[in-house]
Amino acid sequence: MNVDVQVASDAAGIPAGDDIRDWIERAVHATDPARDVDVSVRIVDEQEMQSLNRDYRDQDKPTNVLAFPAGDAGFLPPGETPLLGDIVVCAGVVAREAEEQGKPLEHHWGHMLVHGTLHLLGQDHVTDSEAQAMEALERRILESLGIPDPYAGN
Repeated sequence: MNVDVQVASDAAGIPAGDDIRDWIERAVHATDPARDVDVSVRIVDEQEMQSLNRDYRDQDKPTNVLAFPAGDAGFLPPGETPLLGDIVVCAGVVAREAEEQGKPLEHHWGHMLVHGTLHLLGQDHVTDSEAQAMEALERRILESLGIPDPYAGN
């Protein structure tokens, strides 16, 4: 699995590339242990995230994570790994949420990257039943990483 990490933020507390890769790999392998994909991660500031959220979701405010699935890979030459998609994380929003929620910053980063990866894999939380299924999967993956239930107390 290849995870390309681009850092376009000066924020403190951005996790190491190996941690980002591990969180994404755990999420992918929780749904299909043999799956090999490429994922791009871009870590941005609030201004860039607000622009993306406005342009793609009609929400004129920064958000914590956005996922852009690559869609059907179609024909790939032998040996080529398909692109799963792009995850964009806003470092400032993640840091603020972690502080507001009393969570370790690293744990919240892990949650956001697992959450974004599951979106790339087709998971969603629009309906209550979708949210329950996605949150259960997130809890299981995060527990395997030593991260407590991010929804406890909500």
